[in-house]
Amino acid sequence: MGDPILEIDELKANFETYEGTANVLDGIDLTIREGEAMALVGETGCGKSLTTELILDLVPAAQTSGEIKFKDEIVYSSNVDERSKLRGENISIIMQDPMSSLNPVFTIGEQMTDILLFGGGKKGPIDYLKYKLTRSSAQRREARERAKEVLNEVQISSPERVLSSYPSELSGGMRQRILIGMALLADPDLLIADEPGTALDVTTEKKILEILKNIVDNRNTSVIYITHDLGVAHEVSDRVTVMYAGQVVERSPTDVIFDTPMHPYTRALLESVPSLSTGIGEGSEGSIPSYVDVEAECRFADRCEFSEAACREVYPDERNLEKDQSVACHLYEHDAHGPLDDDIDDTYIGPPPWKKEQKRAD
Repeated sequence: MGDPILEIDELKANFETYEGTANVLDGIDLTIREGEAMALVGETGCGKSLTTELILDLVPAAQTSGEIKFKDEIVYSSNVDERSKLRGENISIIMQDPMSSLNPVFTIGEQMTDILLFGGGKKGPIDYLKYKLTRSSAQRREARERAKEVLNEVQISSPERVLSSYPSELSGGMRQRILIGMALLADPDLLIADEPGTALDVTTEKKILEILKNIVDNRNTSVIYITHDLGVAHEVSDRVTVMYAGQVVERSPTDVIFDTPMHPYTRALLESVPSLSTGIGEGSEGSIPSYVDVEAECRFADRCEFSEAACREVYPDERNLEKDQSVACHLYEHDAHGPLDDDIDDTYIGPPPWKKEQKRAD
């Protein structure tokens, strides 16, 4: 892997609601390297999409803190806010619903050429009107040719027809390919794919993921896949980051996490994946806790069969384990870089306890 392209340090996000302050993101740390594909996984409502939307300054209502660096330059901190300049030029996002992410009143060609000629950033209706009145025929033709090239890249066989079509005239799979093409128009360094196949049938989703993976590999683009589907994460990612209720609970290379999940929540996610041999898994009972006035503790404690009193009293800092894995769980000791938590007894390090129980049973 190359050098870090995106670094997020202690990102927090709060929202004021009628019920009180919702502490949604609780100190998120992420690092994406050049050419790396990382899957950000977790249940719906864990904060995966919010994390990436904050990178691009798409959630103005959030009260945030922390630091975001892109290519070693700080683009967001308590004193700097340059995130909107990254949109479209350096970082692109593929939204998760192809059926509603395209403007129904403009043709695909108009929408794609607008991306190339009008650009992103914080521009208003007056700026757009001026742009419409001043762009030349030569500029429009050049942008349309570039749009056709990208549509060919996402395996759309009749790009000229598609450019002249409205979104309602196209299938869901075709719209998803167009969204991928739009995200690639500016040759971004980082691509965020938010549930890229969630509204599609299984066969179409598989084809979309294959197209996206091939494009990313050929361009050597870094990518963050947001998904609740561990099967998708296994197919497309080099590394997996698991989130639960606004906290990162485990990080691991993809091949390792499927063989040896270390956090009880990761294990529950894997057990919930249906298979021909085991049927539909049970996963973990319960649901994500309320974000309003949540305590600084392990947020998975109430659903965890291994939880103890310390899990509800002491925040579980990340522990670095073998094979580039880290886990935020009191079941494991700290590494050499940090002391054991003084308030925790019977700390444990080694294979996860369920592996130990399985070996004993065998």
